[in-house]
Amino acid sequence: MIRFLSIFSFVLMGFVGFSQENDPPITEKSADSLQNNLADKGVVFEEVVYEPVKINPLAPSKAAFYSALLPGLGQIYNKRYWKAPIVWGAIGTGIYFYSLNNSEYNKFRDAFKRRKAGFIDDQFFPQNDGTVIPGSPRFSDSALQDAQESAQENRDLALLVTIALYAFNIIDANVDAHLKQYNVDGRLGIDLKPYMDLNPIDYNPNYGLTLVVKF
Repeated sequence: MIRFLSIFSFVLMGFVGFSQENDPPITEKSADSLQNNLADKGVVFEEVVYEPVKINPLAPSKAAFYSALLPGLGQIYNKRYWKAPIVWGAIGTGIYFYSLNNSEYNKFRDAFKRRKAGFIDDQFFPQNDGTVIPGSPRFSDSALQDAQESAQENRDLALLVTIALYAFNIIDANVDAHLKQYNVDGRLGIDLKPYMDLNPIDYNPNYGLTLVVKF
């Protein structure tokens, strides 16, 4: 019995080997033929070629440097041309209010110092063709001091806002350069797809959803 099984196994192995040797090799022509046959049945193969995204690790640093050198230049380097006028307008507005409040501060300070020195010829006294008319000034000494302090606070606030806008301009250029190189090709994604499988024991179908993560 054992000898019979050995002979049977030998013959079976020889038959399998013979059948594998006679199987035609899969060539490009046979693959094309299979693809054409499936295309006739409605199955279409589509070849998708992904080109690697070129990453410049120095781009964020360059964008930040350009924006620090001249506000808005980093945005132009990132080809976000519409951002440059916004940067110029924001920083220009901050500089304008700083200059305006600084002028007001100097005006009130100079008048207050001359009052303390005993002069009554500052611009807040009534005047006629540049000649000071004696009388009550439009601003008292205490009012000049309050106006001086208020102008100083507004000037300092405008300076802080301008510095913050300048820093934000640098950060925006740096972050935008990073995001431009972020990998967002079609191979990345999460999708839900229906799922069906046959139980290998009783062959009953199992239904559900599968979470597909592509990367």
